[in-house]
Amino acid sequence: MKDKALLFINGDAPKTFPRPDDYGLIACTDGAFHYLKNLNFPLDKLDFISGDFDSHSGSDENIYQDKFIHTPDQERTDFHKALEIILEKGFAKVDVLGGSGGEQDHFLGNLTVAYRFKDTMDIKFYDEFSEYYFIPKNTVLKGVKDKMISLYPFPMVENITTKGLNWTLNKGNASMTTNLLTRNFAVEDEVSIEYEKGDLLIFIGKKYL
Repeated sequence: MKDKALLFINGDAPKTFPRPDDYGLIACTDGAFHYLKNLNFPLDKLDFISGDFDSHSGSDENIYQDKFIHTPDQERTDFHKALEIILEKGFAKVDVLGGSGGEQDHFLGNLTVAYRFKDTMDIKFYDEFSEYYFIPKNTVLKGVKDKMISLYPFPMVENITTKGLNWTLNKGNASMTTNLLTRNFAVEDEVSIEYEKGDLLIFIGKKYL
């Protein structure tokens, strides 16, 4: 059963697309709609297009009007509102493209939105450099040998232990204002990460070597 959703938001357009048939729901924010159209993404695969439509223009888009969900609330971002709709439609797993690039305050805002949903949704971002997401307190990664692994406390993490990385930790602590745990890399095909308190964002990059 296809229990995962695919969401495009208005950062840098992806250079390649995943297979639409791998997802049970596909959506985009109004700003992302334009790059999907320009890149010849099959727009008939979209289940909905949401946003305040401040980026919407073009009469040729009228054929998709039945898929538009107007969300004018300015207290929340288009990304936040799209996640709420996806959750209401019964999907708790979401792959997000277009979450990085462009204006960096948007990128930081997207991370904050994902943080707010971390206990109710499994959200993974993908761009041309890496995949990144919040990880649970006991995490095992497989098939990652020679890949860059960055761990980012959000805003702090306590008693973190790692195995399979070049620079390992044993009951260490980290925070945004002390020691970050970025630019490490996997020396084993399987990496385990455990921590006791806080929240941790992981970036899994291309092969490091």
